Amino acid sequence: MKGKKLLATLAVSAVLFAGCGLKSQEAVIKVNDKVITQAQFDKAFDKQADNSVFAKMGIKIKENPNGFMYLMIKERVTNELIIKTLLEQELAKRGIKVTNADVNAAVKDIVDKVGSKEQLNLILKQNGITTSQFRKDLQEEVKMKKLALQLGDSEVSDTEAQKFYNENVDRFKYPEKVRASHILISANPVEIEEIITSDPKNKELKPEEIKIKVTEELNARQAKADKLYNEVKNNIDSFAKLAKENSDDTTTAVKGGDLGFFAKEEMVPEFSKAAFALRPNTISPVVKSQYGYHIILVTDRMEAGQEPFEKAKADIKNYLTNQKQLKLLDDLTESLKKNTKIEFVNPEYNPKNIQDKLQKEVKQQVENAKPKGEK
Repeated sequence: MKGKKLLATLAVSAVLFAGCGLKSQEAVIKVNDKVITQAQFDKAFDKQADNSVFAKMGIKIKENPNGFMYLMIKERVTNELIIKTLLEQELAKRGIKVTNADVNAAVKDIVDKVGSKEQLNLILKQNGITTSQFRKDLQEEVKMKKLALQLGDSEVSDTEAQKFYNENVDRFKYPEKVRASHILISANPVEIEEIITSDPKNKELKPEEIKIKVTEELNARQAKADKLYNEVKNNIDSFAKLAKENSDDTTTAVKGGDLGFFAKEEMVPEFSKAAFALRPNTISPVVKSQYGYHIILVTDRMEAGQEPFEKAKADIKNYLTNQKQLKLLDDLTESLKKNTKIEFVNPEYNPKNIQDKLQKEVKQQVENAKPKGEK
């Protein structure tokens, strides 16, 4: 009897769990015979919403399905899913496939551009992208390039590249630059306070006691920066080693603190002022910025100038080739849309309906912003 009861319970549980997943498998859009499900939409929506500038500002987009930001992302995701489905069908129709060898070749091209496999891995880590996700995204890109090659000619001649250079000459001008390395001892009071208050042994501390501890830690970090400066000012050769061992800027620490060449506007004012005042192979005293305490070593300087065409030609050709391929893909997408049966199973996902809601929301926000009594 116990066995039968257990089996019955399991059967009921299976039905309940299956029922929970039914909504996620509901079709919201049909593109020809291909279904876009609620689950596919939710996954794509969550990815865009969570990575949006609004989310980084602390705005909870998903809590208001009728809000402006929610509707704006919803429209974008819906259109992207339709286009993705259309292109997938076209790829299948043309028999276009991507092999591991194709992806490996694309990875190698990128590695050659950034300098090394280690540098690529560092860039991916900084942007929170896994190697598997990177390869998956690259596979899609290679597919699109293969499709574009079948659609038409995207070759760019030297004449076209020269014309682009001549018409956009300001793009190839650069200001005075310096190359510098730095050792950063971070000193953000808010960050330090968070570390102190998150420690269980400090939970009984009063606000004034926390403030004293923050000041003590800031003083300790400044003292560390001063000590490092005294070590390197008379021994420049030790800079890279000390940067690797001590700098809180982990991105540059592995390269001995090297920041490469940069213009004044690319750094915070305090840092730029100190760096641009130095001659090559000289070190600044400790510089304080919003990030903490910096010790700066300038290694080279570059006068303002203009990149010559021959040096820029390869990048220009790549850029123009990509533009031609995007145009070919855009034209194909528009043609496919006109000749494809797109059914909005759930009218809520019809871009026209979403756009209508967006306009109403904008109108409402404008009305709400008006001073009381104004019509």
